Amino acid sequence: MIKINPVALAVTAALFLPQTSLADSDLSAVERRLNQLEARLQKAERRADEAERRARLAEQRLAQNAPAAAIPATASDARAAEDPPAIRQGSAQAPAVVAGPQPPVAPLPADQPQAARPAEKTLADGFEFHAYARSGLIMNDSASSTKSGPYLTPAGETGGAVGRLGNENNTYVEINMEHKTQLANGATTRFKVMLADGQSDYNDWTADSSDLNIRQAFVELGSLPTFTGMFAESTLWAGKRFDRDNFDIHWLDSDVVFLAGTGGGIYDVRWADGVKSNLSVYGRNFGDIETIDNTIQNYIVTANTFSGPLQFMLSGLRAKDNDERVNAAVRSDNAGDSGVHAMLAWHGDSFYGLRDGQSKTALLYGHGLGAEVKGVGSDGNLTDSASTWRLASYGMTPLNQTWSLAPALLAQQSKDRYVAGDSYRWVTANARLLQSINENFMLAYEGSYQYMDLDPQGFKSRQNVSGGFYKLTFAPTFKPGDIGNFLSRPEIRFFASWMDWDNALDRYASDDAFGTSGFTAGGEWNFGVQMETWF
Repeated sequence: MIKINPVALAVTAALFLPQTSLADSDLSAVERRLNQLEARLQKAERRADEAERRARLAEQRLAQNAPAAAIPATASDARAAEDPPAIRQGSAQAPAVVAGPQPPVAPLPADQPQAARPAEKTLADGFEFHAYARSGLIMNDSASSTKSGPYLTPAGETGGAVGRLGNENNTYVEINMEHKTQLANGATTRFKVMLADGQSDYNDWTADSSDLNIRQAFVELGSLPTFTGMFAESTLWAGKRFDRDNFDIHWLDSDVVFLAGTGGGIYDVRWADGVKSNLSVYGRNFGDIETIDNTIQNYIVTANTFSGPLQFMLSGLRAKDNDERVNAAVRSDNAGDSGVHAMLAWHGDSFYGLRDGQSKTALLYGHGLGAEVKGVGSDGNLTDSASTWRLASYGMTPLNQTWSLAPALLAQQSKDRYVAGDSYRWVTANARLLQSINENFMLAYEGSYQYMDLDPQGFKSRQNVSGGFYKLTFAPTFKPGDIGNFLSRPEIRFFASWMDWDNALDRYASDDAFGTSGFTAGGEWNFGVQMETWF
């Protein structure tokens, strides 16, 4: 609102009133002119009041048509945040806030203040871009190629990871693109597509060895106004995807549980305060079998329930005709056609209740086709009597301003897995320690020990072996900031790794790393450089 200041009024009069004759200095003439000027100012004041009123009305109309709240990204994925991914699945991602296209707003008067006009929409509204990538060079102490990877050991064939730091030689990239909207009725939509490629070729042009594919493509519908009661906060989805609540141990590159495929479901069915469930059905393919002209499809029905920090996951699996496999050289000749999978997990908001940090522990069991307990429904060679128990636990905690610690434990026992009477037992103990030097530089240390006792009963010409594997890594690492955070990226790390194992493991298989010429017990050094990033 315009306020009339007498001093300003007098100055204005002095500047703008004509002074060409002595009559103009007459007091009555001055007063008359001042009264005219005051009337003009009052008229301008009324026009300003009217403009402000119109601006308020425009803001109210805009607020009624705009989204009630911005839509946050879910993770991952960031897993991701899942999790960041184990990192095949996604990565920890920083949340973005966007709003999609909105219904048109009534045009404003021509004299509407520019600041009150709604912003014009652009093609990018509602779109997000996220990614995960790692790439690096590794060589042995003879400047030659070497065997490496988080699943390097014989136990790796059944999920026995040994730690990824200083132990990766591949390039892997995930590109995630999303579009989100919120309608005037409050309903939300989300479309996501993920492209991924992984390979071990060091060349700049690698099309011949590329594994580029679409790993995810799905749609979610949330906050539907007709959904009430226990479904009021639910989200429907359909398509090809990684389940939203997968989680992993990132520094082992091992999922704790990984449910994925093509299907549909509903998230966040709320039974009571603090109790909710996710219900889904996924399909996966095992490929052609030899006795019939068909492609075996495995269907997984899952109920995943959360109550506070507790999670209970139960799945049933069915793959009709999978038991008709006959090619024992490649596949089990006693494959199952059904199974069950269960997981009980604890998601802690402290380091095992001892100090600040976080920790997660899970106990998993599977029978028949559910006996691949990490990648649910992904192994079609499991026998109908296969059974597997798996324990996974990890935590992260800052010890002080300089040091941070992240230990992990994985253990698994599987019987009658591929052949009646076989046995696969292993345990991995791993720890990563970070030492902050300054804002952009730290030293990372990782140690792993794995013991395995494997009796494949001749499946795929594997030999009965038992023994231990050891790995130590030292990695000077550069980061742009947040130096002591285990899950912040990007990082550029240089590394030196030493590994050794018991002689007995060398005879495991001729087509496995442990059994190939030139890669035998006695110790091996690896050196290299690697980048890793996600957002």
